Amino acid sequence: MGMVFWTHFLLALPVIQPAKILTVSLIGGSHFMLLDKISHNLHQHGHEVRMLLQYGTPIITGFSYEGRVNSYQTSTWSSGEKYINEFNGWFLEQQKQFFLGRDEFSSFLNFMGHLAYQCDKLLGDKELIHFLQRQRFDIAILDAFNPCSFILARRLGVHYIAFYAAALNGPLSIALPSPVSYVPVFNSRMTDHMNLWGRAKNLFYSLLAPLGQQLVWSEFRDVAERYLEPGSVPGGLEELHIGAELWAFNTDFSLEFPQPLMPYTVLAGGVLNEPAKPLEQNLELWISSFGDAGFIIVALGSMVSSVSVQPLLVELVAGFSRIPQGVIWRYDHKQWPSHLDKPPNLRLVDWLPLNDLLGHKQARLFVTHGGQNSLLQAVYHAVPVLGIPLFGDQFDNIVRAEAKGLGLTINPTHINRELLSSTIQTLIQDIRFKSSALSLSKIHKSHPVPPVLRLIQWVEHILLSGGGAHLRPASITQPWYQRYLLDLVLLLSLGLLGPLVLCWSVCGNKKSRNKHKKTQ
Repeated sequence: MGMVFWTHFLLALPVIQPAKILTVSLIGGSHFMLLDKISHNLHQHGHEVRMLLQYGTPIITGFSYEGRVNSYQTSTWSSGEKYINEFNGWFLEQQKQFFLGRDEFSSFLNFMGHLAYQCDKLLGDKELIHFLQRQRFDIAILDAFNPCSFILARRLGVHYIAFYAAALNGPLSIALPSPVSYVPVFNSRMTDHMNLWGRAKNLFYSLLAPLGQQLVWSEFRDVAERYLEPGSVPGGLEELHIGAELWAFNTDFSLEFPQPLMPYTVLAGGVLNEPAKPLEQNLELWISSFGDAGFIIVALGSMVSSVSVQPLLVELVAGFSRIPQGVIWRYDHKQWPSHLDKPPNLRLVDWLPLNDLLGHKQARLFVTHGGQNSLLQAVYHAVPVLGIPLFGDQFDNIVRAEAKGLGLTINPTHINRELLSSTIQTLIQDIRFKSSALSLSKIHKSHPVPPVLRLIQWVEHILLSGGGAHLRPASITQPWYQRYLLDLVLLLSLGLLGPLVLCWSVCGNKKSRNKHKKTQ
């Protein structure tokens, strides 16, 4: 009887034909890692997948973009060796400014300017664009952080799904119902419990957000006008965002503060998470040498492989030397100062198997920049974190991690050896942090559908249903004054105040006439 039921159930499922899917990865590091995993899993589900991959932005020590065996196809593009060297020189200088605590919006706009320049060169490659157009893709999956991805999809004439590699309140994500009384705005560094001044700050940032998005679009406007039909995107970046069939976010409510969602939003946080694999023997022997003390992992992001501020590096090394745990640090050996000795408990590696290290039973703590992937992997493996946020969304991410009890944070400009070593010991010895990490891990893992499969199911839903129009509420196309009922407020105000003004005017005239009669 059971076999008959499942047979009928499987036969009743809609049959999805293999689709031609383009994935677009124009930023390296963790952004590529996410799209690589998504592309590979789509391929394993029988789809014909091709990734458009841009090399060299930035160059990452120890990181390889080699394709997988028996997986998706790749079309690669580069902006040229001369520009790549210039860009990476600029990017290294920016890293130094981040360590000095100088994360300014002007730097973000400069970064967007670089992406716009690269976009202009990419779209100007007629041979590549014509090749992609001939493929006649059914759908594209875009890295939604880069506006160029949207312009490219419009240029190719293909429907697209936006995958945003960060949290729901990112700087370039589509607007969601976000009451400012309890939903923190990007870069506000607030939790969902705000006092009066916190709500005022959040409101202020919410008013600045549209201006910020317009400034970002100003970097790309000329590129869009050059390669798209005149007047095809009068609404700018907002219109390109609204054009997505679906928005998928690299987050879930193990880390995210609860907030309203729209039907076209899918939470697929933890794409890179998976059970830990055994480590190499030499690494396992190094870990075992520290006994029950265990080890901590230090990784400040896929794009940050060294600390360019010497006094900060000296304090970090001195702080690590004071703890009994082993310290494995993703660090470019070539950038290590020759005059600085490494303590016996410190091991430097160009690249590290982060997922497998976090899943090791002796892992005690993760020192991280607060990138979304890093925090989700820490949640998955229930490892407390010490956050050292540097730029972008990392400050907001660490605020959420702290609020959830996952760890603590230290601003890079405040780091000294005493504070670093004492904070590490607090995080390891206070069982509340490990307990919170275990609780968050349980929430994350208990979702009935794993994140990658969840995303693939939604992609196939969009393919089967012919798009995502049925998921878009009317509010998306409403003018802002209708969305917030300001026209109704105006009408009601006129309806209520009109008679009062009329009465006031009549009474005023009557009093004036009476006064005039008395004087006569």
